[in-house]
Amino acid sequence: MSEKVRIDIWVWAVRLVKTRAAATAACRGGHVKLNGRPAKAAQPVRVGDEIRVRIHGFDRIVIVKQLLRKRVGAPAAAEALEDRSPPRPSAIEAAQVPYRPRGAGRPSARERRAINRLRGRPE
Repeated sequence: MSEKVRIDIWVWAVRLVKTRAAATAACRGGHVKLNGRPAKAAQPVRVGDEIRVRIHGFDRIVIVKQLLRKRVGAPAAAEALEDRSPPRPSAIEAAQVPYRPRGAGRPSARERRAINRLRGRPE
């Protein structure tokens, strides 16, 4: 019989979030995905599962290598998962987010095309 651990407990135990309440809230908010599907807090995790957690606007992609029920130290937590997260964008790339001052009204067609280009969307 395989051991089962709730996804919110595992995400908290391997230090992807600071508190257990934050892990549960992330699951409720749709920020945690188990094998590509949105996960509920009580959903069981098994070894080999892929978990995606959106933290501060970036996705952390990890593979479960070990099941944990209690929060452990950072070295032990690193052994319990395999991190497959893409590298974070550099400060220059992150600074290219379009910004419109509050109260500037609707963007013109030219401004909208520029915003879409920056976001990587088709015009």
